[in-house]
Amino acid sequence: CCRWSLPNAERYALQYVDGRQTYITESNRGEIKNGSILRLTTSPDQEAERLYSGIQSNNLDVKTDSLKKLASLSQDVTFAQEFINRNGLKQIFYIVEEGNALLTCRYVAASPCASSRGKVPRGEMLAHTLKAFMELMEHDFVSWETLSAAFIKKVVSYVNMNAVDASVQQLSLSILENMVPTSHLLFELVKKEVTLDRLLTHLQVTNAQLQLKAMALLIALLLAATDAERRDMMDYLREKNIRQFIHKNIIHSSEPLGDEMAHYLYVLQSVSLNLCEDRMRTSMDPYSQEQRELLQSLRQTAFESESEAPASNFSTERRRSLCAKEFRKLGFMNNSNPAEDLRRSPPGLLALDNMVYFSRHTPSAYGRFVLENSSREDKHECPFARSSIQLTLILCEILHVGEPCSETAQAFYPMFFGQDHFFEELFCICIQLVNKTWKEMRATQEDFDKVLQVVREQITRTLSLKPTSLELFKTRVNALNYSEILKLRQTERLHQEETLAVPVLELRQRLKPELLELIRQQRLLHLCEGTLFRKISSRRRQDKLWYCRLSPNHKVLHYGDVEEGVQSPPIESLPEKIPVADMKVLLVGKECSHTKEKSSGKQNKDVLELAFSIVYDVEEYCLNFIAPTRYE
Repeated sequence: CCRWSLPNAERYALQYVDGRQTYITESNRGEIKNGSILRLTTSPDQEAERLYSGIQSNNLDVKTDSLKKLASLSQDVTFAQEFINRNGLKQIFYIVEEGNALLTCRYVAASPCASSRGKVPRGEMLAHTLKAFMELMEHDFVSWETLSAAFIKKVVSYVNMNAVDASVQQLSLSILENMVPTSHLLFELVKKEVTLDRLLTHLQVTNAQLQLKAMALLIALLLAATDAERRDMMDYLREKNIRQFIHKNIIHSSEPLGDEMAHYLYVLQSVSLNLCEDRMRTSMDPYSQEQRELLQSLRQTAFESESEAPASNFSTERRRSLCAKEFRKLGFMNNSNPAEDLRRSPPGLLALDNMVYFSRHTPSAYGRFVLENSSREDKHECPFARSSIQLTLILCEILHVGEPCSETAQAFYPMFFGQDHFFEELFCICIQLVNKTWKEMRATQEDFDKVLQVVREQITRTLSLKPTSLELFKTRVNALNYSEILKLRQTERLHQEETLAVPVLELRQRLKPELLELIRQQRLLHLCEGTLFRKISSRRRQDKLWYCRLSPNHKVLHYGDVEEGVQSPPIESLPEKIPVADMKVLLVGKECSHTKEKSSGKQNKDVLELAFSIVYDVEEYCLNFIAPTRYE
């Protein structure tokens, strides 16, 4: 300012030209890199004062432009604090709460005295206001719990209206999604005001972004709910056939499935499967009349024709002996008191539920399984009950029933959304697979564990192919018979033996320097191509993206924020830089500062596995990463 003879230097500040256009302050001036382009501009406090006045202007052009600039600058923490200190949020609340006036006509006429653009499109002003509010709240200067009920209900009304701009609805859904996890009171308010039916309506639109934001709010509500509330919500969604809709209109949509939607589908699948956890962890109560009746129904369905006529004529002792014999034929280890077999938890009562479902929904297959094995006297009978209990445990482990949702995972099974009662139907297919594999292996009781190990392998190998329907799963898992498993094992064993043979080891040692150089070049090439990363906060999974790549001369790491859909941004568009020479150390897992900021617990195990940081410069700044997968 002195060089250019500008008075009042405190009214000016330096700001990055590229990227998020952050202001330079005493706290971040050390992060300026050689080559960064800066500009002299109005200081954050002066700009905050100007925009605070501008958003109150009666000139709609000025007001709209001020709100648009506010939405952009609010990403900067210094500006945000200055604006909030001027009670700027109160004015934003006022604009939002009066927002209906902006939505009653297609266009709002601009001030006639302005050199005007003529008309302001409906919803544009409100969209800028909501965007600014979102950015200001991201800095955590103000608690979400301080928001008034009137403001929240107004945001909810934009979600519930039919004739509202999609941009306004998307931002309103995002605001509510952020709000829900912060307190149970806000969760209850949003849950009451935004019905599941309304969210389902938004999921059925063709606008992919609106669909995504509706799914994000639905997931936030499910995760914030109590176990009982979550079960009620999932029951209602099942009645509305949400799975079939997702399977048809989202998974098999003509548009490619984005990472965010894939994550939400994974969470929805996980939440649904975890409804089985309570039964899985509950042992059978031998004094429960309801549970005893379920257990007896298995025997009655299998041996009804044999026992119903003469049973009434038998003595109590004779009836007890007959029941024990029939429970033994069903494959219970403790045939005199079969409830003891179900005391093991997990799988607990979930195993009993699966057996009853199989007997009631596929009675012919159930009867065939029991009859075929109960009539064999050559020690080759496959025990139905024992197999069912172990199979239920295997399915719970494979499908991660009872485990917390990952914050980053995207691995869902498309066939899950194509079938109601997915877990039970999968069990019905797999228990018949057990019987089939048992016969193929000519197994005896001593081979029980070996058979179930083969069945686990059949299931996991088939699931890795991501079949789109249970019918396709059934076809593929049955095609993967015991002889095919043996061939695969033999091939893998031969490959392992070949790699450990002396000539191979000698050749590997000779080629090792060349291979290491090839690996180094490949890794450098991958670093130069760059990787897309997602920003994750402790409050919610972010939809913000950033990209990082190495310069072609391998001397500088370039990074910066990017928009959704950008695959490989040019290096010139990434404003932030770190010279490789300034890098001090690479931290992984628990050593990283951004993992310590998060709450501890099993739900963050996956974040710990994917987290790494680059420490650079003499001040030991950190560039923090969450890898997309374990392989990148």
